[in-house]
Amino acid sequence: MALPFDVPESARDPRAFAILAKTIYRELRAEGYSAKEVMTLASELLELVASEVKDRRDAPESVRREIAASNTVAQPID
Repeated sequence: MALPFDVPESARDPRAFAILAKTIYRELRAEGYSAKEVMTLASELLELVASEVKDRRDAPESVRREIAASNTVAQPID
């Protein structure tokens, strides 16, 4: 699945995340993942986001500005 990493936020369809979530869910279920496994994945994703938010909140102001500047365009995860 190709993800458009260079699309500015203002150009995104407001329904995009709901559509993406539904697509990912359907793909996982079609590949045989159980509802419990999908919930485990969702929990792991939430934990990653929560950890990132906490790290940013706890970082010094200079680091927060640097992080914000580097995140203007989403980068693919290796």
